[in-house]
Amino acid sequence: MNDGLFHSGKNKGAQNKKKKNKKKKGGGSKKKLSGEQLMALKSIKEWVFLEHHSSSSSSSSNIDDFGSPFINHSPKSADKILFELHSHSKCSDGLLSPSALVEVAHQKGESELAEPVHILAYYSSCGPTRSEELDKLLAKIRDGRYLRAKNMVSKLNSLKLPLKLEHVAKIAGKGVAPGRNHVARAMVEAGYVENMKQAFSRYLYDNGPAYAMGSEPLAEEAVKLVRDTGGFAVLAHPWALKNPVPIIRKLKEAGLHGMEVYRSNGIQEVYGRLADAYDLVKLGGSDYHGITGKGESDLASVNLPVLAIQNFLKVARPIWCSAISDILKSYTDEPSDSNLEKIKRFAMFQVLKGDSSFCSKDLVNLCMSSWLTIEERQKVEFEALK
Repeated sequence: MNDGLFHSGKNKGAQNKKKKNKKKKGGGSKKKLSGEQLMALKSIKEWVFLEHHSSSSSSSSNIDDFGSPFINHSPKSADKILFELHSHSKCSDGLLSPSALVEVAHQKGESELAEPVHILAYYSSCGPTRSEELDKLLAKIRDGRYLRAKNMVSKLNSLKLPLKLEHVAKIAGKGVAPGRNHVARAMVEAGYVENMKQAFSRYLYDNGPAYAMGSEPLAEEAVKLVRDTGGFAVLAHPWALKNPVPIIRKLKEAGLHGMEVYRSNGIQEVYGRLADAYDLVKLGGSDYHGITGKGESDLASVNLPVLAIQNFLKVARPIWCSAISDILKSYTDEPSDSNLEKIKRFAMFQVLKGDSSFCSKDLVNLCMSSWLTIEERQKVEFEALK
């Protein structure tokens, strides 16, 4: 599988032309949400905004060609809520820092981001349960990526391209395991190729003359670990697979929850049918790397249908609620510093160590109000933790 460099969306000129034609034919009017879509939109907003959300329905809401909702009474009036479920920061093989990636997303609208791998893992705001197991696996992958980059540079050197590993590491950034995009960018900067596309097409493509493998886990292992640690596992860009059917079947057996079927130009029908056949949730994302002008889709360019987002949350929320319950129960049973650190690691609020004015009950209630909807907080397992 590749790193998504060549997963291009529609040509921008063609997109703009098509948009103009649509406006001429349809008068620029937007399709109204159906009753089912309005109910789906309401449930999505309850999760996105939690108790900050207004419970009134949006009878004037509109959708674009692929069903992405426009919400007129969100915290930012008339903003479009976007779900970006597949994007890369420089911590994987993109070019932007995580903060810069979020900033770009905010320029597009309010977005839910996720940091992608070939098996995408979506966790709740509480993070994973049994995080030590996940950390161990990620450390192994990072070590493998360093070795992989070293081997790619060595192969390039043998091809009379004296690229330095230090150059690649500098581009990747401190503490970031370099990927193929970092090697390709170093090759451009060193003048060995004209652009990153050429670096891939000549040297870095799968099984190419400078290609090297890392120490990635088997996909089934990754799916099982994501599932066992309270995550939602999704197969990324199945169109990059040469023989997707047996792989999807095996991953489903391992516990796969969903697969990407939407791209910037709409649903890929053949993969939509595969998702239906294996009872997988249909998702999608831009696979954005920050490589402007290289044919990749823009961030948040995939407009997921509101019903697709609702179906995703219907399956994911119970999984995440179970993880939140486990993490909070561990802390209430044993309010130790180590269990507190597990909460603080992913919390969007600060808890000062040794703050006597902030008891464990206060922390649990704050976590529940930050991570759960009102309806979820009323469930028996969470009532018992209050």
